[in-house]
Amino acid sequence: MREATDPLLNLVKRGKEPAVAQTVRSTAAAVISYVVALRLSSEPVPLTAPLTALLVVQVTLYATIRTGISRVNAVVAGVLIAIGFSALVGLTWWSLGLIILAALTVGRFVKAGDFLVEVAISAMLVLGVTQAAGAAWDRILETLIGAVVGLLFNTVFVPPVWVSSASESLLDLSRRMCRLTSSMQEQLSRPVSVEEAATRLHEARRLDNDIADVDAALRQAEDSLRLNPRVKEGLLSRVVLRTGLDTLEICSVVLRVSSRTLTDLAKARAGEPLFPPRIAAALQEMYTHIGGAFQAFAVLITSQVSANAEDAESRLTEELAAGRKSRDHVAAILLDLVRVDPGQWQLHGALLAEADRILDEMDVEKRSARLVEELDLRAREMQDKYPRLTALRRRLRGASRRLRHR
Repeated sequence: MREATDPLLNLVKRGKEPAVAQTVRSTAAAVISYVVALRLSSEPVPLTAPLTALLVVQVTLYATIRTGISRVNAVVAGVLIAIGFSALVGLTWWSLGLIILAALTVGRFVKAGDFLVEVAISAMLVLGVTQAAGAAWDRILETLIGAVVGLLFNTVFVPPVWVSSASESLLDLSRRMCRLTSSMQEQLSRPVSVEEAATRLHEARRLDNDIADVDAALRQAEDSLRLNPRVKEGLLSRVVLRTGLDTLEICSVVLRVSSRTLTDLAKARAGEPLFPPRIAAALQEMYTHIGGAFQAFAVLITSQVSANAEDAESRLTEELAAGRKSRDHVAAILLDLVRVDPGQWQLHGALLAEADRILDEMDVEKRSARLVEELDLRAREMQDKYPRLTALRRRLRGASRRLRHR
């Protein structure tokens, strides 16, 4: 029984992946749009409708609406240009060049976006048939069918909210950063070759690729929160995740700089331990708390349950406090070492400054202030962009308050 259910469980789990969900939803929407187009279009094989549905249906409702509008704009603009040219000059080699030039130019004005080339394609296809007017109407009709079916499909069957995927990517990033700090602290008390230190530096640099992957997942999650009826506080979720990634990105850059500092120390102390045992132990304790802070910070910004968020915030506060205490202890020991051997005092001071930056970036109070600033900024941007909608909301809120007081 277990062997029979395992493939089914794996299929259900994979169904939650964006790529699998996109494949299934696009296929269903394309088939439905083709069936509808067969009944409404005069074309015997109306493939423009399923093609439009394939392009329109996205993994998020917001992306579906945006893609649908862009594609309809592109097709309508191309068809109108083709009708105008067919009435004036017909199809020749020079008129073909003119229609492509005109289509690509007009496409920028109608905000065709990624479907800019579709303007020229639609114009050429319509211009190449004998009855341009009939072909133009069929192409517009099929495009509208595909766009409407795709939009209705994602409206009725609302796409999933991809916050969990973005959250898991953020957690994976924090784990990689924690592993890097563990690698750094493991090499503090022994001789480290330049090659080994350079390998760790390359690992720190590869965090840039990880951040790019997390950013892509986060942009998809942000789109899934927009215009989604399942989500009540989409703006807050987007701001929490985005500012959290910004903080981890800054910390990853500082970690890369710290790795470079330790690489320079390895060059200066060839064949010798990077630090004496007492200083190495203090630095290892400091990096242990920094790694714990990375994990607690990631849990805090990805927690959907308030209890988990409170626990993560408490742990983050404890790790940051312990990290600052360890940092001060390291500073006192390094000061004594510098007085005896001032040879690498610049590198020692750099390590402390970099630790300060990381601890400061994840500070709980600083993060709260950042969230308030971002929310206020987004609210002002919405007011400036949609003043009439903002005024209407204020009137509705005022009317609602007056009704409650009666």
